[in-house]
Amino acid sequence: MARHPGDCPGLTIYLARHGQTEWNVAGRRQGRLDSPLTDLGLQQAGQNAVLLSDEGIDAAFASPLERAERTASIIGSTLGLGVTVLDELAEIDHGLWSGLTSLEIDAGWPGQRGVRERDKYEFRFPSGESYADGDVRAGRALAEVARRGVRRPLLVSHEMIGRMLLRQLGVPDALGTRQPSDVVYRVQADGTVERLTSAN
Repeated sequence: MARHPGDCPGLTIYLARHGQTEWNVAGRRQGRLDSPLTDLGLQQAGQNAVLLSDEGIDAAFASPLERAERTASIIGSTLGLGVTVLDELAEIDHGLWSGLTSLEIDAGWPGQRGVRERDKYEFRFPSGESYADGDVRAGRALAEVARRGVRRPLLVSHEMIGRMLLRQLGVPDALGTRQPSDVVYRVQADGTVERLTSAN
């Protein structure tokens, strides 16, 4: 069941993705593995901090993965906020595909990327998670944030678990959304979803 922010009157949720990483550039899937932020990734975190400086953010939460924690700490430092790590915000586990490129996956699991395309929500990465698994975690993460009594929280996570956060917040086509590292989603209590970016 979607956790619409309207369930908590006045709640506005901000969703950010970590800055660009070395593996993003190399085309390697990260999942629960990690790689350092690039210079551009650090710049994106700083730009998002400025972007959010007038939004009245009152709490910052982050995935336990280093790329998200580092991004959140940069934003939090600008906003004067500490960062609370929530394990439930970790990226969907890519299992045996973690760290691999598409070519390497095709060599080791012929045809499986095509199978995934036909049912992305239920497809489980070998020895990993599915979007459906991540959806459950996203619901728990939002429930925990709501329990803290904050009004304008920022959640810094990853693109795939970010889609499930949007799904839990009532976005019907969340599975098809994209979230570049320089875009922050603002989801308001009335269901309005906006893409904030310093590129505008």
